[in-house]
Amino acid sequence: MAAAIGFSTSVAGTKTAMESLIFKSGSSSTNSLSQFRVFHRPIAVGNRRIVKRGISLNPRGNFVPDKSLNLENKNDGRVSSLSTLEQLQNSGIDRYSKEKSSIVVVGLSFHTAPVEMREKLVIPEAELPRAVEELAGLHHIEEAAVLSTCNRMEIYVVALSWHRGITEVTEWMAKTSGIPAAELRRHLFILRDKDAIQHLFEVSAGLDSLVLGEGQILSQVKQVSRVCGGVSGFGRKISGLFRHANTAGKRVRTDTDIASGAVSVSSAAVELALRKLPASSFPTSRMLVIGAGKMGKLVIKHLVSKGCTQMVVVNRSEERVALMRKEFDSSVDIIYKPLTEMFTCASEADVIFTSTASETPLFMKEHVEGLPPVVGGLRLFIDISVPRNVGSCVSELDNAKVFNVDDLEEVVAANKEDRRRKAMEAQVIISEECKKFENWTDTLETVPTIKKLRAHVEGIIESEFKKFLAKMGVDFPETIRNAVQFLTRGIMNKILAGPTKHLRCDGSDSRTVDEILENMRVINRIFNLGIDVSILEQKIRSKTKQSQK
Repeated sequence: MAAAIGFSTSVAGTKTAMESLIFKSGSSSTNSLSQFRVFHRPIAVGNRRIVKRGISLNPRGNFVPDKSLNLENKNDGRVSSLSTLEQLQNSGIDRYSKEKSSIVVVGLSFHTAPVEMREKLVIPEAELPRAVEELAGLHHIEEAAVLSTCNRMEIYVVALSWHRGITEVTEWMAKTSGIPAAELRRHLFILRDKDAIQHLFEVSAGLDSLVLGEGQILSQVKQVSRVCGGVSGFGRKISGLFRHANTAGKRVRTDTDIASGAVSVSSAAVELALRKLPASSFPTSRMLVIGAGKMGKLVIKHLVSKGCTQMVVVNRSEERVALMRKEFDSSVDIIYKPLTEMFTCASEADVIFTSTASETPLFMKEHVEGLPPVVGGLRLFIDISVPRNVGSCVSELDNAKVFNVDDLEEVVAANKEDRRRKAMEAQVIISEECKKFENWTDTLETVPTIKKLRAHVEGIIESEFKKFLAKMGVDFPETIRNAVQFLTRGIMNKILAGPTKHLRCDGSDSRTVDEILENMRVINRIFNLGIDVSILEQKIRSKTKQSQK
């Protein structure tokens, strides 16, 4: 559940805050552009555009309908009886089929939204497949993925009509969270195509974390692929995007020292507690950890590294706590208590760390106000859960102090110069991996031709093989039958290797787009594959123009 702490320091080669586009309502005219607030990336990285400029939004943040979409029947001048949606699906189909689908990310993070809002958008791991299916079922969304952590909620989609897709995703988020769309838009960021791809790669590499190289986010990116694999909406392009992002994150951590000394949410939480405790009181402070999952285990590990030799752990069962004990020597005393004794344990603790998956607060004002006083007068609650385990009302009490994940930034403000250098090294790798992904997606444009050609040749082989078997009789030995099949398949692969190579449009060699298109036309004509080459031609030419910009 926990996520990387975001990297928000101002650096050359990384971003100061997430490059983002945030909707604002309140325009005075229904036809005027809505206001935007943009967080810029540093100059050294290059001036990447967030989205195409000149987007028309009405004051509610909805996109103005495309004027090129004709909603009238030109033959008789009467308004068509078809609904707007039906006309979009019918008259717009050809235009969208010739239009390059866009990869878009719509989301919010600790850069743009407080924890009070982020916790309303958290999607539990078990609910990710359902969310992906719902998103992919929207009218203008082909594929989808959701990255939901403590510090970010990001929805990645392949959109046929990217501006309409953004509207649909935003409305879905509003419906899912219960947050009014107008309020939600003020905190959203939008990135498209290359910017969206690079953002996910940077997130995976830990470049979007307060502490550069924080490692847990990489496992969370990988988890998206594991949980959503096989879900119909988690399609080829989106799954490929997350697969490449995982590779980029691994490579950054392997080829640079970005992860050396990196601080996790858990270690930052322990450091924060040390800073807030009265001087020299840490050795005698009574520590309580609620939750024995991955985050709780890391909290215990860091407490021990700071010299804490005794702590109480409250969890649903003792099994995980027993496993933790085996990882430490006998001098560390980890005491297990069931959830039924949580409030009793809290009354005896000076510092309480909470890291559970509970969707409702464990501690409210009435649970804390009657607890006995502690050393220093304030009982510290370090809440690293999203949704929060400690209600905000607890902060109103005079005998308690509550900190959440948004309060951890002060812990990781040091060593900025070192992080700048590491981030610049990582950006070189990110750029290389982005290019690899773009090349991979380019190859998808000629996949239909390659598949049809292969299927055509396989059909010929199968037909001829059946004739061969009929001549040889039923007693034909199985071993020879298999050998013949192996031989014919090998011949087919070698024959198709040349045509396949000359259909690639991934920029891996010096072939021009005209050569690739001519190869597609020739193969389609010779083998009568029945492919609409004109659509593919427009897509490939579009790709080539974009790559030359």
